[in-house]
Amino acid sequence: MAAERTFVLLKPDAVQRALTGEIVGRFERRGLKVVAMKMLRVTRSLGETYYAEHKGKPFFEPLMSYITSGPVVAMVLEGDGAVASVRRMMGKTNSAEAEPGTIRGDLALTIGRNVIHGSDSAESAKREISLFFKADEIQAYARIDEAWLRE
Repeated sequence: MAAERTFVLLKPDAVQRALTGEIVGRFERRGLKVVAMKMLRVTRSLGETYYAEHKGKPFFEPLMSYITSGPVVAMVLEGDGAVASVRRMMGKTNSAEAEPGTIRGDLALTIGRNVIHGSDSAESAKREISLFFKADEIQAYARIDEAWLRE
């Protein structure tokens, strides 16, 4: 399987609850490489673009209020099957249905405060990465343990 990139957003509740380090550590221990990361405040404009598919839905305005309420941490992770790996690690969107051992199963409190977003496909990852990062903000480098992570 070829290395791919995916986008991850640690939402305001993850940052406020000081879960950033634990979540990043889980990804790194899994063998995923952080190639970009930054803390920022999502503007209304960015939020509307990011969540464009939800515009007009009843939860859109509360979602905008939430995602712009505090700092978030945006990341680009790289690894074999990164999109699928991150999705499995996150667990189901509804934390009540998320398996123990997943990020949401262990750390999220409600469906509306589920601490994390990860791209659902390689196409979504490309779109979401381009919303949050310029090309020169993404680092290409070899991690010293990569020889042990790939066959």
